[in-house]
Amino acid sequence: MKKPDTVVQRQLDAYNAHDLERFVAEYSHDVQVFRPPQPEPVLQGMQAFSEHYAKNRFTLPDLHAKVLNRIVSGNIVVDHEEVTGLDPSPRHTIAVYEVDDGLIRRVWFY
Repeated sequence: MKKPDTVVQRQLDAYNAHDLERFVAEYSHDVQVFRPPQPEPVLQGMQAFSEHYAKNRFTLPDLHAKVLNRIVSGNIVVDHEEVTGLDPSPRHTIAVYEVDDGLIRRVWFY
């Protein structure tokens, strides 16, 4: 069984490499992405998820996420990240990943 933090690190490495195939391989087919306080997912399912990243993230040449702090508790991984390449200034985000059966099933971005 893959450790949750290993799965999250692999998807981060693929994100930074702009490697869509490796990135989505770390997510479950029924992935859900949340942006609280919205209670409903903003992305749901692999097709919507992969299309979003292909069109809105991996087209940005300077896109890069750096983990400033990581907390692991059971199957939950919480990353404090500094993301560059989205805005003129770095964006600080909190990403909460829920890993089930070696794949990321849900993620919340704050």
